[in-house]
Amino acid sequence: MTDCEIFSHIDHTLLKMTASWEDVENLCAEAIRFKTASVCVPPSYVRRIHDAYTDKVNICTVIGFPLGYSVASVKAFETEQALADGASEIDMVINIGDVKNGNFNNVLDEIKIIKTQCGQKILKVIVETCYLTDAEKICLCGIVTEAGADYIKTSTGFGTAGAAIADIELFKKHIGPNVKIKAAGGIKTREDMEAYINAGADRIGASSAVKVMAD
Repeated sequence: MTDCEIFSHIDHTLLKMTASWEDVENLCAEAIRFKTASVCVPPSYVRRIHDAYTDKVNICTVIGFPLGYSVASVKAFETEQALADGASEIDMVINIGDVKNGNFNNVLDEIKIIKTQCGQKILKVIVETCYLTDAEKICLCGIVTEAGADYIKTSTGFGTAGAAIADIELFKKHIGPNVKIKAAGGIKTREDMEAYINAGADRIGASSAVKVMAD
C-alpha cells in the first residue's frame, strides 16, 4: 500500500484541549500537503478553518465529545452549529449510559436525529468500544445501520483503550452494506494504519500519521 493510499484514509486529528490556532494551521497545512481525507478538529475551530481555507480542507468535527452523555437536544444544537460553520463530517459520541441501561431505542433515536440534520454530509457514530461487551457492540452495529449513519467508529481516543483489529472484524460481520468503519485511538505506526485498512477500516483517526509517515 502506498503512502498516498494510506493518507487518503486518514482523518488528520487534533482534539487536545490545549490546541492553539497555530497548531490548527499546521494541521491544515499538513492535510493539504499530504491529501488526507479530512482534518478532525474541535467545533470551536470549524468556522475559522472554513474561512481561512475554504474548500482546501475537508472539515470533520466532534459532537458530544468525548463522554457522549449530553442530552440529544444539545447534540442536535451542536451539530446544527457545526454544519452552519462549515463542517462536512460529524463524529458524534453515543450515550454509553443508555447502552448500559439497555435503552437502545434512545441511542437509535438520537443517531436518527443527528443523521437527519447531516443529510448528505457524513455522520460517524463513536461507540467507544473499550466500555462495551461484544453483545453490545453487535447490537450497536444494528442500531447504527438502522439509523442510516455513514460510519461506525471505534473510539474517541480519550477512553481507557482505543481501536482493536478484533473490533474491526466484528463490525464487518454485523454492520449493514452501506455502513463503513472508522478506527481511532492508539494507531501510531505505518504498520498499524495499513493493518486497520486491510482489516476493513475505511477511515483512520490519528494525530501522528503525518509525522510517522514523513519520518
